[in-house]
Amino acid sequence: MEPVTEGIGNNGRMSMAINGGGLRLMAVHAHPDDESSKGAATMARYVHEGADVLVVTCTGGEAGTVLNPALDRPDVHERLVELRRAEMGEARRILGVQQVWLGFLDSGLPEGDPLPPLLEGCFALTPLTDAARPLVRLMREFQPQVVVTYDENGGYPHPDHIMNHKITIEAFEAAGDPGRYREVGQDIGVAPWQPLKLYYHQTFHKERMLALHDAMQASGRESPYAAMLEKWVDRSDDSGRITTRVPCGDFFETRDRALLAHATQVDPNGPWFRVPLEIQRKAWPTEDYQLARSLIEVGMLPEDDLFNGIR
Repeated sequence: MEPVTEGIGNNGRMSMAINGGGLRLMAVHAHPDDESSKGAATMARYVHEGADVLVVTCTGGEAGTVLNPALDRPDVHERLVELRRAEMGEARRILGVQQVWLGFLDSGLPEGDPLPPLLEGCFALTPLTDAARPLVRLMREFQPQVVVTYDENGGYPHPDHIMNHKITIEAFEAAGDPGRYREVGQDIGVAPWQPLKLYYHQTFHKERMLALHDAMQASGRESPYAAMLEKWVDRSDDSGRITTRVPCGDFFETRDRALLAHATQVDPNGPWFRVPLEIQRKAWPTEDYQLARSLIEVGMLPEDDLFNGIR
């Protein structure tokens, strides 16, 4: 499978980093819109600072639905794949990132009891080596020092998010090994490349939600997090995960514009946008991560920069 590259390089081609300097960040996501709801302000900040940022989108979101009531129409459903691709293009432009489609088929989110089987040929059912191969090649070509993905639970248990985690781990561990995936390495003249740091998004955690909830109530506003916090179940596995808080409040507006670009997937009147930016910047001005792998010394944690130890 050949990845399809889009972005802001010369002639619309991705700016490969072979033998080049500078900071490079790769963010691996399952569907179009995931990049704008997880880590978007971080990416916009690093682009602003001059880093090269590449978003890898594993699927086209083909099994998704229309989540914006204003667009929930038959003509939109009929063109959903085309529209989601165009939305990704606009979000990419807003964030200033480059982007690659891996081209796998969206697995959908099974619902019911018992759960129905996944779609034949979908991303989540693809053998691991087949699914990871194009990502290994991209890591070797783009040469990121930092890679960001989801944790072992996928952030939430969508089959594509969990598979996204698996292939990123596989590629991170294999890309620097000349003996692995030779068909997208030495056999075609692509040198090995070992990223130095691997992070998991820690976006929707209780500490952040509680801070925003309290700030909204203190301002006399209704909190969009009240019902979620009432139902929240604390799990021991979730504690102590955050190692890195990236200050990026100045780029929250860019994040929101990128998310709104995914018009079929986001209700502009929904809870995403009910907390004013000034409250967000004061109550929780960071995006948060777990440092899952590091091949370099990073010093004391928590850190405030994904490129800590690299700059």
